[in-house]
Amino acid sequence: MSHHPQSEPARSGPAPVTVPMLQGFKAEGRRIVMVTAYDAAMARLVDPVVDAILVGDSVGNVCLGFDNTLPVSMAMMNHHVEAVARARPRALLVADLPYLSYHLDLAETIRNAGGFLQRGAAAVKLEGGAARAPTVRALAECEIPVMGHLGLTPQSLHAMGGFKVQGRAAEGARRILDDALRLEEAGCFSLVLEGIPAELAARVTERLTIPTIGIGAGPACSGQVLVLHDVLGLLPGRKAKFVRTYTDGYGLLQAGLADWAADVRAGRFPGEAESYAMPEAARAALDDSPAPESPAR
Repeated sequence: MSHHPQSEPARSGPAPVTVPMLQGFKAEGRRIVMVTAYDAAMARLVDPVVDAILVGDSVGNVCLGFDNTLPVSMAMMNHHVEAVARARPRALLVADLPYLSYHLDLAETIRNAGGFLQRGAAAVKLEGGAARAPTVRALAECEIPVMGHLGLTPQSLHAMGGFKVQGRAAEGARRILDDALRLEEAGCFSLVLEGIPAELAARVTERLTIPTIGIGAGPACSGQVLVLHDVLGLLPGRKAKFVRTYTDGYGLLQAGLADWAADVRAGRFPGEAESYAMPEAARAALDDSPAPESPAR
């Protein structure tokens, strides 16, 4: 028996995006837009624009200063999932299962993934091919929606010999297609395809009934995902080939910060608009009060 508390406020605006809705987008021919967010402020920024928000383990590279995603722990991911969930996004909230959180045994995997749902996520994402099918099946049996991830899988960077495009050779391409079919059969509701040839991604998308979301996988996928900081140009340095930056966020923010610092140093900030006035009665009482005695030395 379910209980729906009457005190919960009604949600205004568009209905939240659900897993079935996202799956229906492919049949409708509607492209899915997904972007990463790692805190409540960024979740509020992206939510009106996107269909899905990924709390990615890319937080390790983007926010925490790691060279790759391998050091990211469940504790770190739980912290960021909770922060994004507090924004109560309309977009479907997907949480990345980090390295070693779904590799050891099914009980721990279910506990970790279920913990994401308890913290406000609507689905989880994990990396890997056919070998992950039993894991996906076990999660699906626990009513935990799973997004798969094939191609260039960052948690496998050492096995792959670095961040390299996958599926360029016939054998690798066939394996990715087979993995995709097996993950769909196991219960994935969608698949991220990363760093694979555009033609291969098109073939995978055509063969599957579930939507594909590409990142460095060409335009034929059912949707696209990028790291928010890449879209907005918030990080300096060289960008991956598959990234298109839409604004110089780093330069704009740094310029705004420099303007504020200049105003502080010149005495222009704070001004009257940013200062609080004392009520006249309090000022008069302060003027009339005797000066405090100097402490004896």
